[in-house]
Amino acid sequence: MRVLGIETSCDETGIAIYDTEQGLLSHALYSQVKLHADYGGVVPELASRDHVRKTLPLIRKALADANLTAADIDGVAYTAGPGLIGALLVGATIGRSLAFGWNVPAVGVHHMEGHLLAPMLEEKQPEFPFIALLVSGGHTQLVQVDGIGEYILLGESVDDAAGEAFDKTAKLLGLDYPGGPRLAAMADKGVADRFVFPRPMTDKPGLNFSFSGLKTAAAQAIAKNGKDAQTQADIARAFQDAVVDTLIIKCQRALKQTGLNRLVVAGGVSANVRLRAMLEETMHKRGGEVFYPRSEFCTDNGAMIAFAGAQRLVAQQTADLEVKVRPRWPLTELAPL
Repeated sequence: MRVLGIETSCDETGIAIYDTEQGLLSHALYSQVKLHADYGGVVPELASRDHVRKTLPLIRKALADANLTAADIDGVAYTAGPGLIGALLVGATIGRSLAFGWNVPAVGVHHMEGHLLAPMLEEKQPEFPFIALLVSGGHTQLVQVDGIGEYILLGESVDDAAGEAFDKTAKLLGLDYPGGPRLAAMADKGVADRFVFPRPMTDKPGLNFSFSGLKTAAAQAIAKNGKDAQTQADIARAFQDAVVDTLIIKCQRALKQTGLNRLVVAGGVSANVRLRAMLEETMHKRGGEVFYPRSEFCTDNGAMIAFAGAQRLVAQQTADLEVKVRPRWPLTELAPL
C-alpha cells in the first residue's frame, strides 16, 4: 500500500509517500521559520495561510520525486491533532478531499503517534514493548508502548514542555526564534558547573515533569550575572545540563518501574546532541538499547505521518467523509491495531 502523508500541525508543511513493501519513497518539507522569526514565535493565522500556499505544491513535488502519479496512491494520511486548529484543518481538508477525489481511504493520524513511530522508518527498529520519551515544543511524555495504539501514559509535564522551556530560555538569552537549537549551540561554548540549576521533581516519586521553575532559575541567573557572551554560554550550558539530567533520571525511573530495557526517544528535542550522548551512555551501562529517528525526522515531518497512517490503513481504520481535527487529543485514546 502506498500512502500519502500530510503534516500541517504547526509551522512546518511536511509531505511524504510511504510504501508498506518498499519503505519511504519520497518526502518534502517546508519550514516557516523565516515567516515567524520576526514575531519571536508561531503566529497561528500566518501558519494556516502558509500551509494553504505550500501543501499542494509539496504534494506534487513528493509525487514527482517518487516518479508516481495520483493513480498510484492507495491511501491518504493527515495529521488530525493535536496542534493548531487552523493549521490542522488545512491539512485535514486537503487530505480528505484528495482521498475522496482519488477514491481511496483516508485516516487522521495522531501527531505524537507519528513521532513515537518515527524510529520505525530506520533500518534498526525497536521491538515492542518499549518506553518512549516524547520531547517536543508542546509535549514531554513518558509512555509505555506495548504495540501500535497500546499506550500507557506514565508521566508528562505539568507545565512547560522541555522544548517550550528551551525556547523561552533562549528568548531570555536574546536568541532568535527558534531558540532551542540556538541555545544548544551556545551551550557547547559554556563552562560546566559554573552555574548549577535544579533538576525539577527528581526528588519526588513519580514520572511527571516540570520545567517552568528551571526556566525561572535561568531568568534569575541572567538578570543577576549580566549578559556578556561567556556568562550567557555558561547559563545555557547549565540549563541544558539540568534538562538533560532530569530527562535521564525520569527515563531510568520508568525503565526500572516497568522492567523494560528498550527506550525510544522522539520529538524535536530528541535531536539534541547532548541528550543523545548521555542517553547512549546511560543505556549502554544498563545493557539496554536506545532508538531515535534520524535528525530530519525528529522535527515535524510527513514521513512519520505517512508511516503511522499506513499502519492504520492496513488495519482498515479509516476516516469518514466529515473532516475532524482535535487540537487536544490524549494519546491514550487511540485504538489499538
